[in-house]
Amino acid sequence: MPCRGGTMASSEEDGGGNGSVEEKENGKKRSLGALATAWLIFYNVAMTAGWLVLGIAMVRFYIQKGTHRGLFRSVQKTLKFFQTFALLEVVHCAVGIVRTSVLVTGVQVSSRIFMVWFIAHSIKQIQNEESVILFLVVWTVTEITRYSFYTFNLLNHLPYFIKWARYNFFIILYPAGVAGELLTIYAALPYVKKTGMFSLRLPNKYNVSFDYYYFLIIVMFSYIPLFPQLYFHMLRQRRKVLHGEVIVEKDD
Repeated sequence: MPCRGGTMASSEEDGGGNGSVEEKENGKKRSLGALATAWLIFYNVAMTAGWLVLGIAMVRFYIQKGTHRGLFRSVQKTLKFFQTFALLEVVHCAVGIVRTSVLVTGVQVSSRIFMVWFIAHSIKQIQNEESVILFLVVWTVTEITRYSFYTFNLLNHLPYFIKWARYNFFIILYPAGVAGELLTIYAALPYVKKTGMFSLRLPNKYNVSFDYYYFLIIVMFSYIPLFPQLYFHMLRQRRKVLHGEVIVEKDD
């Protein structure tokens, strides 16, 4: 599962994201472009605010309780809402207002949703694992940075600090997020194996079997080839944006 914004469940391609609208040539298309831009500004402001609220809630919880235990439960409604709301990014690509691959965006968003709903939400025994807090912190910092970057970019007023943060924070956040996700999935394996959750055993009327335990192992191994590609892609983007280097992509 590709990485988007600091994690394998969370790094995006930087080819437009939610921060650019395709140029239009006639009046009708220009009007559509203006409406699309207004919608994207609203969307990115809402997502920035949502993740900021989540971050503040996490900090307040830790200050008040002095522990990370129970933190996921306290913020899970906000997390589930805004992470699931990100499915709109697939729609943005599908209708053409954002110039990014529908497939790539779909996999990236769905992998985040998978971590939230089918790992952290479904397996309550792991919700107090430190690895869960690790990827939550990474996701929160990443998304506040990413969505604020898109917002200011759409407004044609991008502060240098936001741009700098966008192309520097990931250097640490990506590996940290991947570690958090992998450790969380690893912690879930014993419970999945014991309960047989989400698995389909033979015989059954569909004559099909599915083992969620081995599926999770495959997911973990998928990080090996995918993470380096996405990480080095962002490093190339960083050199291009911050240092003005001309990056020549090799043809496959």
